[in-house]
Amino acid sequence: MLKYADYDIVFQEIPNEVTLAINISNCPNHCIGCHSPYLMNDVGEELSESALETLLEKYGRDITCLCFMGGDGDPLGVMSLAHYMKEKHQSIKVGWYSGKNSLPESFPLTDFDYVKIGPYREDCGPLKSKTTNQRLYKIDKGNMEDITYMFWKK
Repeated sequence: MLKYADYDIVFQEIPNEVTLAINISNCPNHCIGCHSPYLMNDVGEELSESALETLLEKYGRDITCLCFMGGDGDPLGVMSLAHYMKEKHQSIKVGWYSGKNSLPESFPLTDFDYVKIGPYREDCGPLKSKTTNQRLYKIDKGNMEDITYMFWKK
């Protein structure tokens, strides 16, 4: 079961999008230097279709994207909710920030518009660092385009 600890409207997680970022708990990755270590714990409320609808009633007109921040402990749950979003809310883009090095088998690219993969490594830095090991991809018609460079200031 997916649980979310909190959420926020953010402008930097997905370039050129106003994103409702939902922070999912029970992270199994335990990255050293994690910026949100409280998400390693079993905290928060169940993240269900109903919970998504409640958040969308509150923020739906103000956002262009919904991003699941974590969920590596239940990737099937993330994929199921992404599919729900694509069926019920086609105008809202869907993203997923995963701390794994690769996507799960049978990952449904058509249900996502963005996906970030890679654990946080202090020696490599976050997405805004040119030395990062993490990658953000824009997904279009089943093709993954690496757009990590959009975080790097010129």
